[in-house]
Amino acid sequence: MSEPRLPRTPGMKLLFTLLIGAVLAIPLFTVYLLVYDRQNQSNTARASIAEGWGGPQSISGPILVIPYSATTTETVTENGKQVAKTSTAWHELTLSPDVATIQSTVKPDVRKRSIYEAVVYEARNRGTARFALPADLSRWGTTRAALALDRAELRFGISDARGLFGAPPAVTADARPLELQPGKGPRETGGSGFFTALDASPLAAKPIGVTFDYAVRGNQSIALLPQGGDTRWTVTSRWANPSFQGGFLPTERQVGANGFTATWRVGNLALGRTLISTDEHPEATVAAPERGLPGDSAAARVDLVTPVDLYAQVNRSVKYGFLFIGFTFTALLMFDLIGGVKVSPIEYGLVGAGLVLFFVMLLAFAEVIGFTLAYCVAGGAIIALLTAYSSAVLRSWRRGGLIAGLLTALYGVLYVLLSLEDLSLLIGSLLLFAALAAVMYLTRGIDWGGRDVPAPSKG
Repeated sequence: MSEPRLPRTPGMKLLFTLLIGAVLAIPLFTVYLLVYDRQNQSNTARASIAEGWGGPQSISGPILVIPYSATTTETVTENGKQVAKTSTAWHELTLSPDVATIQSTVKPDVRKRSIYEAVVYEARNRGTARFALPADLSRWGTTRAALALDRAELRFGISDARGLFGAPPAVTADARPLELQPGKGPRETGGSGFFTALDASPLAAKPIGVTFDYAVRGNQSIALLPQGGDTRWTVTSRWANPSFQGGFLPTERQVGANGFTATWRVGNLALGRTLISTDEHPEATVAAPERGLPGDSAAARVDLVTPVDLYAQVNRSVKYGFLFIGFTFTALLMFDLIGGVKVSPIEYGLVGAGLVLFFVMLLAFAEVIGFTLAYCVAGGAIIALLTAYSSAVLRSWRRGGLIAGLLTALYGVLYVLLSLEDLSLLIGSLLLFAALAAVMYLTRGIDWGGRDVPAPSKG
């Protein structure tokens, strides 16, 4: 006759509960990877939607490029005699406007494909610029007489020139319309853009005023790479969720439900560059690339962000999955230890599987109906399922109702944590403290090691 099995001690039950919770980390991590995979698919789909619209646009210019001649004399030895040879080479002087004003009107649009969507826009850029030559050019290694002003070029930069659309860009200099050609954008846009030949001979006597008007398409963001001595850029859009980025923030901005208006004012002193540079002596000017501000830090940028990034919110909610499992298992363990209702490891596992399934359902529904509504649908379905199952396991609808109340409170607290990102750590830590205090109070009289359990008789 076999000996009766010793009853499981409270400590053993706790150990089994912790073990099952640790095993559930595997499917929970799988859900985390699923969110990551779906987010990558979403990014790919968004890129495909916006493919024909051009990428995030950066605009630059105008700048005036003027050829100039430089004569050099060197002494060489020919047939044993010292001979002086003179040669003339052409170089480029780049002149930035001393004042530039640009107004960009951004018209956003949300394009959808299947369950994915992307924010694209059309931006009309209108502005004016004034160019003036300094009286003394000797510090840049040239003179006014050496400048070929009649062969100057006016250059504009657009990071993705495929985005140019609608009527051809219109550029005038002193009210004279100019014919445009593709390419020759400044180095800040990788040479992408357009240019026009300009007879800048009047520049020798007075400043030249330039006006321009062109429209571009893009997605996600639009940025300005300032070039002038005093650049003013005003962006107006009906998009209600802008994010101002880059090395320069707006000096004025108004953001509301109907859109935003933002104005930047950037000077060349803040940029760390002079208004004139040459290709002959780049080391003599602070406009050299290594001395200027690198990359995005020299740009003023506004992003058209999506108000709710559902993948980020689902990803954050998955990170709280252990709280759901821990609190629910703690409630079942209390019923087991205090209420005298035995809960088997299989039943713990099935309840845990339901808790993990919530995050899968949340992701699946959020892609279709949005995060908030998906949260309510998935949470309601899991609460109903686990309430019915817990009532059967605990042999009481009243006890099942307590589980329902616990889950409802947990889902409510989680939604608050997701909404109040800055206070999530504080609220979460207080919640854990309260739960630990409650468990310590309820289990203060439990004999975890089973020391008071009488040994079974052998007779």
